[in-house]
Amino acid sequence: MSKRTFNLDLLGLKCPFPVLKITKKFKEIRVGDQMNVQVDDPKAEIDIEELVKNINIKILEKKKIKKSHLLVKLIKY
Repeated sequence: MSKRTFNLDLLGLKCPFPVLKITKKFKEIRVGDQMNVQVDDPKAEIDIEELVKNINIKILEKKKIKKSHLLVKLIKY
């Protein structure tokens, strides 16, 4: 099976909604699939780092797009 990449635009959502939406999508995808998540909530980076400690998902890359926008690439393992 081919690996899929999902894009989650979570801009404008505040805590706890970005993490809740990532968790929901995590349950829908297969091992090896990736998620590209865009967030602008200042707390989201810390929340995502805590989330990956609790579920089988790993951060592949974090990149600031703009001053307040963050792109996080995640993979399910």
